[in-house]
Amino acid sequence: MRTLTAPPRIRTTGTPPAARRRRRRGTALGVAAWLVGITFSLPALWMLLTSLHSEPDAATNPPSLTAPLTLDGYRAFFGTGGAGPWPPLINSTTASVVSTLLVLALALPAAYALSIRPVRRWTDVMFFFLSTKMLPVVAGMLPVYLFAKDAGLLDNVWLLVILYTSMNLPVAVWMMQSFLGDIPVSIIEAAQVDGARLPAILVRIIGPVVSPGIAATALICFIFSWNEMLFAKVLTGVTAQTAPVFLTGFVTSQGLFLAQLCAASVVVSLPVLVAGFAAQDKLVQGLSLGAVK
Repeated sequence: MRTLTAPPRIRTTGTPPAARRRRRRGTALGVAAWLVGITFSLPALWMLLTSLHSEPDAATNPPSLTAPLTLDGYRAFFGTGGAGPWPPLINSTTASVVSTLLVLALALPAAYALSIRPVRRWTDVMFFFLSTKMLPVVAGMLPVYLFAKDAGLLDNVWLLVILYTSMNLPVAVWMMQSFLGDIPVSIIEAAQVDGARLPAILVRIIGPVVSPGIAATALICFIFSWNEMLFAKVLTGVTAQTAPVFLTGFVTSQGLFLAQLCAASVVVSLPVLVAGFAAQDKLVQGLSLGAVK
């Protein structure tokens, strides 16, 4: 009696079903990420396109995509009466850069004391830093205005430097504390054994290690300072006027000059965009520091 045997099973060398599902899931997530990125970029692209239209074409509803392109909006922006937009741009640059440098100079030693060499009850200190951001800015506007008036600091760019430094310092300390928390203490102890003092440790040892975190903190503080408008609007006039306040001049009782406003917005946004692209790698590395313990 013959016995029937099943044919041998042939092994397939194709991609396993689980791997194919992961690949499809990754592709779907990639496409979704691109769609989200394009969606968030559309307003900026639309602002750039509107800045290249004439005022009648920019004011059409619905707007026209096929309208002829022109640089009249940029000519009107740079041809503004007086010295043009350069004094506000210089004021914004001065207030943002100087305040960011001061924030980094103060935040690095503070973060060192709260992470590598923690002081007693350092969590209470961190909460105190965070609590300073809980008060709305407008709630402290009147005391700040009265102080600036009595001290003769109204319409002074250095008052903005002090205010931006105090506003961004809590954020910088929190960020730097998480970055410095990943540094092995053995590196610091080895430097101390070799006779390095605290300033040398901060500059030569800690600085290069957490340079991505420092770059991320600096960029965020710069963006916050550059975009701040409330203090600049209330405490400045003509001499210390910043770029965001200068933009409001294009909204007049005669109407909204949309093409000029978009052109001015593109120019004012360029420093932040350039800084972001220049520090893109450092920003990604810095924001990822402290994420995985």
